[in-house]
Parts: sequence; structure tokens; C-alpha cells
Amino acid sequence: MIRTPLRPLAAVLRAREKGENPAAIEAANKARRHAAMADKQRQRAEGRLLVLGLAFFVAFGVIGMRMGALASSVPEEPRAVVAGNPIIGQRSDIIDRNGRILATNLQTHSLYAHPQDMIDPARAARELAAIFPELDAAELHEDFTGDRRFLWIRRQISPEQMQEVHDIGSPGLLFGPREMRLYPNGPIAAHILGGASYGREGVSSAEVIGVAGVERQFDGFLRDPANEGAPLQLSLDLTVQAVTEQVLAGGMSIMNAKGASSVLMDIHTGEIVAMASLPDFDPNNRPRVLTSGDQSDSPLFNRAVQGVYELGSVFKIFTVAQAMELGLVNPDTMIDTQGPLTWGRFRIRDFHDYGPRLSATDVIVESSNIGTARIAMQIGAERQQDFLRNLGFLEPTQIEMIEAPTGRPLAPRNWSEISTMTISYGHGLSSSPLHLAAGYASLLNGGTQVRPTLLRQSEPQQGPRVISAAVSARSRDMLRQVVTRGTASFAEVPGYAVGGKTGTADKPRAAGGGYYDDKVIATFASVFPAHNPRYVLIVTLDEPTETSGTEPRRTAGWTAVPVAAEMIRRVAPLLGLRPQVDSAQQVGVTLTSN
Repeated sequence: MIRTPLRPLAAVLRAREKGENPAAIEAANKARRHAAMADKQRQRAEGRLLVLGLAFFVAFGVIGMRMGALASSVPEEPRAVVAGNPIIGQRSDIIDRNGRILATNLQTHSLYAHPQDMIDPARAARELAAIFPELDAAELHEDFTGDRRFLWIRRQISPEQMQEVHDIGSPGLLFGPREMRLYPNGPIAAHILGGASYGREGVSSAEVIGVAGVERQFDGFLRDPANEGAPLQLSLDLTVQAVTEQVLAGGMSIMNAKGASSVLMDIHTGEIVAMASLPDFDPNNRPRVLTSGDQSDSPLFNRAVQGVYELGSVFKIFTVAQAMELGLVNPDTMIDTQGPLTWGRFRIRDFHDYGPRLSATDVIVESSNIGTARIAMQIGAERQQDFLRNLGFLEPTQIEMIEAPTGRPLAPRNWSEISTMTISYGHGLSSSPLHLAAGYASLLNGGTQVRPTLLRQSEPQQGPRVISAAVSARSRDMLRQVVTRGTASFAEVPGYAVGGKTGTADKPRAAGGGYYDDKVIATFASVFPAHNPRYVLIVTLDEPTETSGTEPRRTAGWTAVPVAAEMIRRVAPLLGLRPQVDSAQQVGVTLTSN
């Protein structure tokens, strides 16, 4: 910084020449310098005041705008901000193959209390007990007058109930926003959907979590915000599912059965189009799990997936198909059916005396235990076990349900020759109806393995081959003949070529071993259309009894088959299958004269 001296030498010399006082020069320069400094300080102060004024103007403007916005907005209760993971309340929808809603969300409210804010706890308790009959007024009053400062009253309430509680007028009764899971179709597909409940809860939100079925299996997907609300699409057809359950419930009632199940599966994609288990429940009001007794008696028990049973003669087609694949028999090979067949202390008999010999086809058509057992003896235990393993009968199904691992088949520890013989006609190996559906699909779709799935598929499965296409076609022909001239004659549905096999298995006693004489599991495993298979249908009735005749009848031909036939008659048009109707005989017209 360059400073100007107060007494410049040149100015001093000029002043001395003129006889002036040099000190006056210094005084004048000081005065000018002080004046310049004062002007500079004044300008700086004026600038600061201007900036401060502008800041106050902007601040008051922002405050005024905010006050205006608050004055024009809807008032809200203040919410406390807490640290930690937020509760994710939003849950994706579940839809069927056509986009129809199976499970969705509904905005509702919860009800809680701050007893310290109540003016008249006794009145509030009485009014709440009148609105919610399950609540006890005396217990509520005790809670309201105790030391508790927070009390849940109802996790969710309807809008009508909310209004009634609001009319009580107690400041200690408060509402919190809540999202609940809604199943608009009630009990339809209840066992597949499973149900949901609340996990972590707060007064302003709650975590909806799956507790069973696909809700539990896909809980992570349904709650993941990264999916941006994308729905979970299942392979189910809601209309077909509803009809299936309706027909099955009617058949269960008519046949006086304890329970029933059915599986309708696409034979090529493995998609489960409909699956039902009765008795069922409403997932909107899911019942409690049984704490004692047999869990299979609970409506929560999924008979189609979790129930493992000896399914009887429906297994015979597997034995004959494997024998044909191995070149041991062909459809016309004559099999010794002379009985009884003795193995040690065991005696294998047929339901009727079919004579000394039957063709391999007639072993299936007439359902000969002896003939099937003799074929199985040719196959052997090891090869039979490998074949059933390839069809999926020795492991739980891989269907996308949390309950699937509990449906583990029960196979003999020692797979002896007698086990080979009894398993060939469906005794000694317990599996679920879903196992049976997958096995029939793999056998009859051309011979490639199919795994059941509840997710919508766009292409057929390309599984490993289990039998040749030729053997698959022969097996379909045999099953068709069971309907046209065998034990499943009631399965004939005009316009749809149905093929299938009946199975009637005595139920094992829960204690003491042995089998009941008057309790059976009746099953009909069917495929349609038989000449160009599209779907497999399994219908199973637990302890059915048909009473239209003079004596009760329990065999599948009288119980499960009529139910399956009515089901096919109802669902086949819904699946887009056109009936094949023979053209009417051409009528001749003769011209005559009067």
C-alpha cells in the first residue's frame, strides 16, 4: 500500500520560498485524509445496512408464504420422527393368470388409548364394549384406571366402527392409519394364498407379513419396495378355481366324505390352474392352528399338498408304463392273474375274480392287483425305485408354497420284493395328490418330466425324458379304455375324451397298525382330452360313502369318478376346450306327390 506523506518536500520548499509556515501543509493534508476515510467508512456502513435490510425482507417474505400455505392446508396431527428402519406397510397385490385380484390392500385404522387423557374412563369402557362385543367393559375400565399409559384396543376397525368410537368423544381414544390385507374372494384359493398378519406395529403404521401359502413363500417379493408395487401373478384361473371348489364341495357333501382335494394341472407347462382342499377357511379371518389332536382335521391343513396317502390303484399305470418302456410287456402281453398271489405270509387278491389271465391293457382296465404285482416282480425293486424317483414320488414337491416341504412322501426303509409288489398297485408308498398330478403329467405329456408350479408360465417345461413318446401314447390309450369299458365308466363326458384310473385304498389305523374295514381314500386321476392331452385332474375323497343303493359303496368308481366328471364338464369350456361332437347322421329327403 503506497501512503502519501503529510509534508511533501517540494511543497515545504515552495512554502519557505514564499515565507509561509510549512506546518499548515501538514494540517491541510491530514484534514483531506480524514475526510476521505470518513467517506469510505460511511459507504461501507450504508452497504451493510442495505444487505441487512434485504435479508430481513427475504426472511419475512418466506415466513409469510409459509404461514399462508399452512393456513390454506388441512390440519394434521403432529407426528414424531424416530430413527431406525421404517415400517414398510405397502404390500404388492396377488393376481390370477388373467389379472384378476386374489389379494390386495385396504386402508383402514387402528384404535388405541392414552388412559391418562381420558375424562370419563367408565363411560368410555361401556361405550367401547357396546361397539365391540368381544371386549369386556370391566376389564377395559380396569386398564383405563391403572398405571398403563398406552393400550391397544383394536388392531383394525371398519369406517363405521371408527365413526362410532369418534362419537364417544373421549380425548384418550386415538386412531392410527393402518393397511390391512384383503382377500376379496373370501375362501376361494384360501390354502394357496395362505393369509397375512401384522409384524412390527406402530401407532401410525404396521408391517403386513405373510403367514402361510404363497403369502409367506413370496413375502420378501411382496414387501420389496424395489418392485414398485408390481403384482405377483399366479397360474391360477379364478373362475376355474371357484367352479372347482363348488363342485368339490357338492361332491364331498353328496358322498358323505370327511374331506376332499383336487388338483387341475396343465400337462405341458406344469401350471396349477386350480387346486382345492376341503374343508377350507376364509383368509380374511384365518382360524388358529390346532394345539392338540390331528392337524389334518384342521381347515388350515392343505390336503392337496400336505396330505400324504396311500392312493391305491392309480399307481398301476406307472408299473405297466415302466414295464413297456423296459420291453418286458406290450399292451397285448398276457399276464397271469390267477390268485391269490402268495409271498410269505402275505396274500394279494383282486377285488373280483378276473380269470387266470389278462392282457396288460386289461390289467389296467379291470384294475388287477395280482397282474400288476406280477409285472412289478419283473421290473424289480431297484428299477422301480429309480423310476418313481424320476417321477418325483420320493421327495417333497417343489411347488412355491411354504407348506410344500411338509408333504414328504412316506416310502419303506427296506424296499423289499413285497414292497415292490404292493407299491405297484398303490400300497406301501404314501404321497400327496399333487405328487400324483405331477406324475401323471410327466407320464402322459409325451414322457418328459414336469414340475408343478403356481407361477404363470409362458412356455412348456423342457424336463428330462422319463419314458418314450410311444409308451406315453400307449398309456393314454389304456387310461381311455378304463373310462370307455372299465372301472371309471361314470367319467365319460360327452364331447371330451376323458382317460383316467381309479384308486381305492384302505386307510391305515392311527394306532395299533392295520387298516380300517370301512374307511378308504378314493381317488380318480384323469387326463383330458385323452387323444391330445392338455390337463391332468386329480380328485381325492377322504372316507366317502355313496348311499343311493341298498348297501353303502366306497370305491372310487362310485364316489370320486362322478365328482371328477362333473368338474370336467364344468371347467373344460372355461379352459377354452371345444367339445368334439360327432356330426349328426345325414337325413335323407324323399320327394313325394300327393
